[in-house]
Amino acid sequence: VQLVESGGGLVEPGGSLRLSCAASGIIFRLADMGWYRQAPGKERELVATINNNFGTTYAESVKGRFTISRDNTENTVYLQLNSLKPEDTAVYYCKSRTSWGQGTQVTVSS
Repeated sequence: VQLVESGGGLVEPGGSLRLSCAASGIIFRLADMGWYRQAPGKERELVATINNNFGTTYAESVKGRFTISRDNTENTVYLQLNSLKPEDTAVYYCKSRTSWGQGTQVTVSS
C-alpha cells in the first residue's frame, strides 16, 4: 500500500487549501479512508473519515470548515480546508487501514 499526500503549504488565517492523497496497492473503492493531523508537541488526531459508501465523519473542531471527499476513478481522497485557523497548523496524514502516508505540512499564519 502506498499513500502519497500533497497540497499542503503556508496560508493566512481564513484561507483555504485542498489536500490530496493518492492511493495505490489497494482496491480503493472498497477502502475506508481517513485524514489525521499532528501538531508540534501534540498527539496525532483524527480529522475526518470517508467510508466506501461515501459516509463521512468529522472531528468537532473542523465541522463546517473541512470537507472530505473521494474520487474512486482517480484512487484519490481529498480534504478541503476552509476558514483556516492558526490552530489548524499541523502535518496532515492520510490513512487506510494500518497504512500511513508521509504527511503534508499545513501552516496557517499571517
